[in-house]
Amino acid sequence: MDIFLYVFAALFSVINPLGTVPIFVGLTTEETNRERNQTALLTSVNVVVILIISFFAGTYLLDFFGISLNALRIAGGMIIVTSGFALLTGSFSKHKGMKNKRVKKDLDKREKFSLTPLAIPMLAGPGSISLLITFNQEYQEWSEMAFVILAVIAVGIATLLILRSSHYISKILGASGINAISRIVGFIVISIGVEYISSAVISTLKTIYN
Repeated sequence: MDIFLYVFAALFSVINPLGTVPIFVGLTTEETNRERNQTALLTSVNVVVILIISFFAGTYLLDFFGISLNALRIAGGMIIVTSGFALLTGSFSKHKGMKNKRVKKDLDKREKFSLTPLAIPMLAGPGSISLLITFNQEYQEWSEMAFVILAVIAVGIATLLILRSSHYISKILGASGINAISRIVGFIVISIGVEYISSAVISTLKTIYN
């Protein structure tokens, strides 16, 4: 259960579905309530599938490219920290590439966006993918892996509920409320990234001096 709670909290903070609410609202303004719910469901399913594939493919990717776990932790930690700073400074959309003119033009023409840009890169981005690869190296027992998968599914369900309620959340909290929550989550995300970097550096130093 400790593994489940830790993985769920870490993934939920890095994915930050609340930060996607304004973009989801903007993309689904012209859709009916049924179409919005379908888009939310497809987006959540895509996120879960992407994260599970990242989790199980992690070992093969590391072996193929000859990347050590500590190197991955440092790189992933840096990505997570930059995501946290983007949330903290209110530039999350820009950090995800959503302010790019070509991306915005593509969004205006896109009819179905449950896979891109909502699932990738808004939700299942480099930070969450590197986090899952790291978990793959940390949790090798089948029982531990089962709890990780359950946590991923739980994050997907939480994301689905938030996206389905996005229009109500947007009305209740407003832009300022969502921004305030995103900044708080950003601080937590930065802490997670720093923890990954520091643990990897300490592990590397121990290996060198031992």
